[in-house]
Amino acid sequence: MFDPITLKLNADPLILSALKEDITSDDVSTNSVMPEPKPGTVDLIAKEDGILCGMQVFQRTFELLDPETEVIWEKRDGDPIEKGMRLAVVNGDIRVLLSGERTALNYLQRMSGIATYTHKMAEKLKGSGIKLLDTRKTTPNNRIFEKYAVTVGGGSNHRYNLSDGVMLKDNHIGAAGGIRQAVAAAREYAPFVRKIEVETESLAMVQEALDAGADIIMLDNMSHDMMAEAVKLIAGRAEIEASGNVSMDNLESFRDLGIDYVSSGALTHSAPILDLSLKHLHPVD
Repeated sequence: MFDPITLKLNADPLILSALKEDITSDDVSTNSVMPEPKPGTVDLIAKEDGILCGMQVFQRTFELLDPETEVIWEKRDGDPIEKGMRLAVVNGDIRVLLSGERTALNYLQRMSGIATYTHKMAEKLKGSGIKLLDTRKTTPNNRIFEKYAVTVGGGSNHRYNLSDGVMLKDNHIGAAGGIRQAVAAAREYAPFVRKIEVETESLAMVQEALDAGADIIMLDNMSHDMMAEAVKLIAGRAEIEASGNVSMDNLESFRDLGIDYVSSGALTHSAPILDLSLKHLHPVD
């Protein structure tokens, strides 16, 4: 759940930007049929099964248009929902309900879709001790929402952004002249509290990363057999993350490797939306 400060400082500007994208001058359709304020109510309905996520953002979208808007929730983030369920009732000025509908639903559908997809993937690792991680492969300006949705679905967040941790990927290694040089430079530059992760693509690179003192070694796009050999080579001297083309179809193949983490960009870049709808809008006296 977003705390009030995070919501106000980080989420509000993004939600306002999304609203401005949808309303550049006026809402021609709404203002033509509803020129004056009128109280109304509308139901939020699930059109398919899944995991609900994004209720604060959905609600905040309407509140930024009119703080008097009321959302009465019947479910909470993380709750399983079923097709046909009423999830909430939204009360307020009909003009606000109509103008904010698409933006509010866009956030709720996207976040619920990610939470639902993450939940399905996390179930495949249940009991293995492996932590499922997301990546930075998020929609621009929506990372705060998408990474939150991953946690609601049962996954965990990898670093939030480039300021959040040291990950030396192939191009960093190339720029530095090798793994040893890259790790040494990171040790010199980064705060001592930061762990250093190194991306590797071969057993030779794994050995270099070990020799350089990497805290976390990423096994990137390796075959199952090569990852098994890498785990033996590391022998507990570093944490291990597997990555590269991790999907719903192959996730269970990682269970027997003895690794600590599996990261998947699919959690955010391939999750379909969850179909939700605002229905039965009508005036109230």
